Amino acid sequence: MTRKITFSFLFLVLNFTAFAQSNVGHLTIFSEDGDRFFLILNGERQNDIAQTNLRIEDLNQPYYNAKIIFEDKTLMDISKNNLALTDADEIFSDVTYKIKRDKNNKSKMKMNFFSMIPVEQHYVAPKNVYVMHYGQPQPPAMNVSQTTTTTTTAGTNMSVGMNTGGVNIGMNVNFNDPVVTTQTTTTTSGSFDNDNHAGHDHERGCNRKFAMLPADFNSALATVKNQKFDDTRLKTAKQITSANCLSAGQIAKIAEVFGFEESKLDYAKFAYDHCTERENYFKLNNIFSFSSSVDELTNFIQGQE
Repeated sequence: MTRKITFSFLFLVLNFTAFAQSNVGHLTIFSEDGDRFFLILNGERQNDIAQTNLRIEDLNQPYYNAKIIFEDKTLMDISKNNLALTDADEIFSDVTYKIKRDKNNKSKMKMNFFSMIPVEQHYVAPKNVYVMHYGQPQPPAMNVSQTTTTTTTAGTNMSVGMNTGGVNIGMNVNFNDPVVTTQTTTTTSGSFDNDNHAGHDHERGCNRKFAMLPADFNSALATVKNQKFDDTRLKTAKQITSANCLSAGQIAKIAEVFGFEESKLDYAKFAYDHCTERENYFKLNNIFSFSSSVDELTNFIQGQE
């Protein structure tokens, strides 16, 4: 009897462990000598801005073909096929590779395996790591207007001749009139910061990931709308939200589907931890019919900080 219970317990533990395993892996590549680089995975460039320490999260394939192109054109590219993101048991892991220069040839670069650890839920990368979510486009570039004022001098010469008492006196007088020329130049630059994420200078929520793509979100929203009852809509919305990250606007659109104020408030509280831009959560205030709901959500958010 005791042996039977022991085997049953081990079976449950093994099943729980298998269930808890991650279905995605993460990849970090850093340059030991600080050389900036671009990463290409399976033919797709991951970062438009060269980095020295790059992390790609939520990679859903066990192997990738990787290529490193350096910002410094004198450095040779690195190609590595079948870069593994799983361990010997084919379990997705958090893998790190290190780039360094060849001792005998400074233009030749090497990328070697550095470490592999289990995937950690809610992992927050260090400040010096530039993090991207695989499959998510980088934020669009922003336009920066720069005004340059140039002052030039245009000279005017005037000669004056005088004859006094049989003595000729000549004078040259120069008048310098400043000419001010104003030139406005609009340049386009990528909007990013060095604290982990492109396009944001604040702390990102939802484990620093990006919001759902429009096509994926529209499909998810339609699924919620197709449910007949409010409680079913709420369960479906929570199921979708728990597996994804959403912007404040996306959360507001889902909340608007609910017919009851209580359901809207319940979902707004639940989705807060999955919002990528918590500083914009005020957008949800417009979905409520009663000010008491706004106050309750505000108090809830303040309690989370």
